[in-house]
Amino acid sequence: MVFKGFTEKDFNIFTIDGLDERMEAIRENIQPKFKALGEELTEPVSEMTDSEMHIHIAQHLRRTKNPPNDTWMAFCHNKRGYKKHPHFQIGLFDDHLFVWLAYIYELPGKQEMAKTFLKHMEEIKQTIPDDYVVSLDHTKKDATRFDEINLEKALTRFQNVKKAEFLIGRHFKPGDPVLKDGQAFLKEVEDTFNKLTPLYKISMN
Repeated sequence: MVFKGFTEKDFNIFTIDGLDERMEAIRENIQPKFKALGEELTEPVSEMTDSEMHIHIAQHLRRTKNPPNDTWMAFCHNKRGYKKHPHFQIGLFDDHLFVWLAYIYELPGKQEMAKTFLKHMEEIKQTIPDDYVVSLDHTKKDATRFDEINLEKALTRFQNVKKAEFLIGRHFKPGDPVLKDGQAFLKEVEDTFNKLTPLYKISMN
């Protein structure tokens, strides 16, 4: 399948009531697009990170009652899973699409990674564009612009609080024309991951 972009219909899936009904729509509409994105992006992401990357598409298998509020795919060097490793994500809520470099709470060695980031904080500030956004909880929609966040405070919390997370990247609104243009969106994602790769490499050393 050639990736042709995301439409309003994809975002509206998260208004469908019922676990089975929403999951059916995710499987039919969004997951094939994730697979197509994976086919296009795995090689360039592997090249930019100097690591063989594997695709992981969220299946939401643990859910038995409440339908998911978002869905996502991940690129990770580990073939078996991604949650315990730094990874790149593309995903959707009902009101935005996110493109992240993600460090979530399951990550072992979180404290050491946070210490490394704190040591390289000035380098990170110079690397990341001001209009990128930071989230401290992947289950929440809200995020703070990079030029408005207290980075030291965020990273110290990431270090000291067990459930704290650190995700950095970009948000796209459903009406953004770039989402509807498959090739334009692929270029945006590649560019975003490329800008986040120095941070990824710092955390992998």
